[in-house]
Amino acid sequence: MTEIEKKYPVTSEVKEAMETIKRGVDTLLIEADLEQKLARSQATGTPLRCKLGLDPTAPDIHIGHTVVLNKLRQLQDLGHTVIFLIGDFTASIGDPSGRNITRPPLSREQIEINAKTYLDQASLVLDREKTEIRYNSEWSDKMTATDMIKLASRYTLARLLERDDFAKRYAEQAPIAMHELLYPLMQGYDSVALKADIELGGSDQRFNLLVGRELQRQYEQEPQCILTMPLLVGLDGVNKMSKSKHNYIGITDTPNDMFGKVMSISDDLMWNWYDLLSLKSNSEIATLKSECANGRNPRDAKVLLAKEIVERFHDKSAADAAEVEFNNRFRAGEMPSEIPEVNVAAVDGEIGIGKLIKEAGMVASVGEANRNVDQGGVRVNGDRVTDRGLKLKAGTYTIQVGKRKWAKVTVH
Repeated sequence: MTEIEKKYPVTSEVKEAMETIKRGVDTLLIEADLEQKLARSQATGTPLRCKLGLDPTAPDIHIGHTVVLNKLRQLQDLGHTVIFLIGDFTASIGDPSGRNITRPPLSREQIEINAKTYLDQASLVLDREKTEIRYNSEWSDKMTATDMIKLASRYTLARLLERDDFAKRYAEQAPIAMHELLYPLMQGYDSVALKADIELGGSDQRFNLLVGRELQRQYEQEPQCILTMPLLVGLDGVNKMSKSKHNYIGITDTPNDMFGKVMSISDDLMWNWYDLLSLKSNSEIATLKSECANGRNPRDAKVLLAKEIVERFHDKSAADAAEVEFNNRFRAGEMPSEIPEVNVAAVDGEIGIGKLIKEAGMVASVGEANRNVDQGGVRVNGDRVTDRGLKLKAGTYTIQVGKRKWAKVTVH
């Protein structure tokens, strides 16, 4: 046992906190260091400083983007300080992570617009009153040329070229601009400026987070621990959640849509979502799993998850109403009280059912529409469609695809 361990013993409360923090994470570096930081925090009453840095690039907002925010909220609920860092300076450089070409920098106007969107998004998950909001231009804008050279002297080109995207581009003789090499150094210096104890990020940010850890050593600070979070699997249960894959839940979706989409996921995926999206304790989730393994309908657990997610992005009354609406629709077979209205253009006075469903935005392709017809999942005005060759003339139709997709489609 080290002197630090003798001074700050690991208690059962610390071990419980570690289990909460570790839940769902992709990478935790270094576990023993984090345990000691937590033990010291508990013994001294000094909260850990938990940093998440986000460059306000063009937002594409869905609940998959909130996975790392949920982890921050768990740390917040454990009593630690959350620092939500807007990378307004680093966004002007352009993050090369995962890029095979140079990323163009953003304008100041676009950065400010996107930063507001990010803060609004974060406020739906984090306790705004307990969140320290910072901008890295606070210290980066003040750095002189001498400061930049001194910072650059603390890291080697060889280490930077170990990064996958730089290594691939170098091997392919693709251009690497000098300012891109500064990006991980500037992001790493943020941890020095903020004296971060923990830094969170996506799995693609691991290299940059390690740079921050090394720079803290160089500046004689205690190195931060690193938490990276995995990508959330989308509604299809296969691919990462993405708007382009049509397998996402937007944070601005209506309560009914949000609730219905959560209820559509598989039971196996539900437990992964509990780990990554729920703020329930480990013991609460373990109890639910045990109950479902011993005869309780997994649907009950899915309803609880759906209501939790709807309440987070709307409110409790909206979550309760969405549950009632869902039950009315799928237990009693009723059409929802509100369905979208869509106009679709016919060709020569008529349109095929597959093309109509696709043009109405109810499926991603005509092929998917035809598969739904073949599986008996399409109804027009309440009647099941069995012929994928069906053509509809001008008029207004109530279309249902699957259990939860409805639209009032006017063909003209």
